[in-house]
Amino acid sequence: MPRITVTVDGITYQEDVEPRLLLVHLLRDRLGKTGTPIGCDTGNCGACTVMLDGMSVKSCSVLAVQADGNDVVTIEGLAHGNEWHPMQKAFHEEHALQCGYCTPGMIMAAIDLLRDDPDPSEETVREGLEGNLCRCTGYCNIVRAVRRGAREMSQRSMPEQAEQTEREVRTP
Repeated sequence: MPRITVTVDGITYQEDVEPRLLLVHLLRDRLGKTGTPIGCDTGNCGACTVMLDGMSVKSCSVLAVQADGNDVVTIEGLAHGNEWHPMQKAFHEEHALQCGYCTPGMIMAAIDLLRDDPDPSEETVREGLEGNLCRCTGYCNIVRAVRRGAREMSQRSMPEQAEQTEREVRTP
């Protein structure tokens, strides 16, 4: 069995894995990251979306061996202690869930969407989340949550950007 090394939510793991083991099963069954649900097991629903080296992937369509040497962030890895990520807060505040099954994947996909477009229109959000399905909602609250999360993330990063610029200006 191949031995892989993968960093998940900031913790590095070494695991012996079957070559056919899916990343979603490694996360849930071996590492206890049960916030990543198994939806369709075919890559269609997006419920199992995680970040792999900063890009969203459907973990039911990635082999664990493909994550060897890489960094994975799950829904559990977004929060810092008791402080939710701005997108998690936005989903809560906008009531962007009903049963909640799709929510982890929606949040991860939304964060990836904002990497390319930090201020997306409603249409852009809808297109960006096409690969993530929700059976309970009409997506209106989800779209509002993503746009709210984008604003919160933008406001949160402005002081960080100003601090970085100030450091760069001071550096000779």
